[in-house]
Amino acid sequence: MLEIENLMVFFENALAVNGLTMAVNTGEIVGVIGSNSAGKTTLMNTVSGLIIDMRIKEKRKGGERITVYGRISFEGEDITEASADARVQKGIVLSRERHPVFGESSVIENLKISGHLRKRSEIAETMDSVFELFPALYPLRKRKAGFLSGGEQQMLAIGMALTVRPTLLLLDEPLLGLSPLMQKAVVEAIVNLNQDSGITVVICEQFARPVLPIIDRGYVVENGMLTLSGTGAELMDNPEIKAAYFGI
Repeated sequence: MLEIENLMVFFENALAVNGLTMAVNTGEIVGVIGSNSAGKTTLMNTVSGLIIDMRIKEKRKGGERITVYGRISFEGEDITEASADARVQKGIVLSRERHPVFGESSVIENLKISGHLRKRSEIAETMDSVFELFPALYPLRKRKAGFLSGGEQQMLAIGMALTVRPTLLLLDEPLLGLSPLMQKAVVEAIVNLNQDSGITVVICEQFARPVLPIIDRGYVVENGMLTLSGTGAELMDNPEIKAAYFGI
């Protein structure tokens, strides 16, 4: 489904992603594990096409120079230079880090806003599935998003991504700042989403412990470079992973 070949991303002279190659097969949950500032968010922004928008904006204002090398293909088509909007139309949707929501709008309004490209009937159908996936959101559906807890906002952010009806869902640090109980709820929802809807998921996380048991395959990124890869079970049993992420 998704192939990334020798990807390199520069911010001025700083190398954020360095020669990274990875693949995602249809129906998989793939994890990208790495510490803070490892290059995970840059990778997600590049796959989703946000880096293209960032590059255009920086060029207009004479700011930071952003350069991307390598190749990204989706369903056999080269999308390396495709805009974020074009990638969304193809089914690639990013749920960004730190659950950005519209704080002054209600839960329902947030879901409607994110699904503005869809028909009303499709939005209504997707909203029902979001509340089924995250039942904790249903009693809060008329509450302003700014008054939700961090975990509830994360559920809403994922739900907003789902209203676009992705075939490939990119999750950037969905567990960041959440309590262990809320982390468990989000992880279970990701598994259910993958199994029930068949949506392919790429999840970037620094919290490896809750993620490794649910992924089909994983990649470990350090300083923008791929250092390890394998199945979730293989990475769980790897002494280097245990030492770096589990403190064992």
